[in-house]
Amino acid sequence: VLDGRDIGTVVCPAAQAKLFVVASPQVRAHRRWLELKNSGSRVSEAQVLEDIEERDRRDAARATSPMKPAADAHLLDTSDLSIEAAFGAAVAIIDKAMG
Repeated sequence: VLDGRDIGTVVCPAAQAKLFVVASPQVRAHRRWLELKNSGSRVSEAQVLEDIEERDRRDAARATSPMKPAADAHLLDTSDLSIEAAFGAAVAIIDKAMG
């Protein structure tokens, strides 16, 4: 298992099973803000959202290895999923892809 924004398109383009895991920027910002808050950081959730949106813009627009799903990747939107449900959905997609 590898995780990264260009794994399925650049690093391992021939992988048998590819997931492109997404969540809305707002959900990702909230999740990250909770992590930071629990570790003692005093950053605002609005700042975390701004940072995430800027990183997404930058990564999607870069000339080399832009962030995009591989043509044969399975999209997994975790916006409304718990970590357990997201894991289960990922396993189901991989099981199906691997036969």
